[in-house]
Amino acid sequence: MKRSSLFKSFIFCLLCGATLSSVAHRYFFGLTELSVNPRTNNIEVIHQITAHDIDNAIAELNQIHFSPEHPEYEQFIQQYVEAHFQLINIKNNKDHEIKLNWIGLEIAKGYVYIYQEAHFENYLVGLVVKNDLLVDTYPKQVNTVNYEDNKISGSLTFSTSVKIATIAKIKNNN
Repeated sequence: MKRSSLFKSFIFCLLCGATLSSVAHRYFFGLTELSVNPRTNNIEVIHQITAHDIDNAIAELNQIHFSPEHPEYEQFIQQYVEAHFQLINIKNNKDHEIKLNWIGLEIAKGYVYIYQEAHFENYLVGLVVKNDLLVDTYPKQVNTVNYEDNKISGSLTFSTSVKIATIAKIKNNN
């Protein structure tokens, strides 16, 4: 009798563990910090993306086995990010993409941190942000861009239905 009860408890725990692991990753999100460094006049961009989400997206796109051990890991990540995240400055009714220089990446605690920058002598107001990182692979993906310069700060939210947004000056009602 005791052995049967122990076996049932083991099976119950096994099933609970399987159920929890299948729903453990219901939320898909990316976070980007966008700021202007007043000392260098550079836009500094830091992306935080769940490592296995971007690995899976690149593996699916390229039909390869992809992980941090891949010999071209950083190059694949760079190509993906540069194709799915852009900053556009509109001058004289013409779009001018801001070429973001690749600084590098690091992997820590299940996230990939990606660093980019570009020289930029303007304020962020009016800057167009295109961010469709991972939304084609994960329809529930939500990307947040937090931005700040010495004039404004705020956030933009991107998803499958919103892939482009403009940083606007928010009016203060005080």
